[in-house]
Amino acid sequence: MLNQQTMAQLQALGLQGMLRALNRQLDDPSIQKLNFDERFALLLDAETGDREGRKIERLLKTAKMRQANACLEDVDYRATRGIDPAQVASLGDCAWITRRQNLVLTGLTGTGKSWLACAFGKQACRSGHSVYFTTATQLYENLIAAQADGTLSKLRRQLVKTQLLIIDDFGIGGVDVHLGPILLDIIDQQSMQGSLLITSQFPPEKWYDLFNDPTVADAILDRIVHRAHFMELKGESMRKVRAKKT
Repeated sequence: MLNQQTMAQLQALGLQGMLRALNRQLDDPSIQKLNFDERFALLLDAETGDREGRKIERLLKTAKMRQANACLEDVDYRATRGIDPAQVASLGDCAWITRRQNLVLTGLTGTGKSWLACAFGKQACRSGHSVYFTTATQLYENLIAAQADGTLSKLRRQLVKTQLLIIDDFGIGGVDVHLGPILLDIIDQQSMQGSLLITSQFPPEKWYDLFNDPTVADAILDRIVHRAHFMELKGESMRKVRAKKT
């Protein structure tokens, strides 16, 4: 009877991790041999793990990453790709996000930039950071739509409150002259309270040519490049590699 009351209270309090752990303890005679402190510590560990797991699930859902299955454990380190395992391991602790630094992934189309960006995004979620993934094209379309319907301020707040903003395929089609100042404002605010992860087919030295306004170009590049880590992906298209295996 007492156990049922305890379980009902745990359920009412939303302590699902402790509730499941208590059920396991009652089903395992060996655990019942432990003293109260040991059993209670196991319950607390279970609740903490459950909450952390649910938080990560929420962060991953909010991130909306294109390749949700990507993770750093599955990075292909074949020599032709030019990916340094030591650099990936170093960036994998996500301290660069805490320090409000950026990460720039460059390389030809198909070399796996988007996949790797999503893998770093998942790692950031695992570390408790909020993440939002968007392609550059989708971002520009959303900015134009928000500007037209008067919700630009709301969209800007949504983007800059994210601890890691991922912009995929930056540079495709250039940057419209009317969007340059808006993009600058977003990147400026983001640089003060978060980090950027940008993928591009173009090396940073070519980004200047993507803007019609040289002043805006200088300001944006200054906020991205001078605080960034860089990785250049090489080799043949990973899509072709996967196609050969099928």
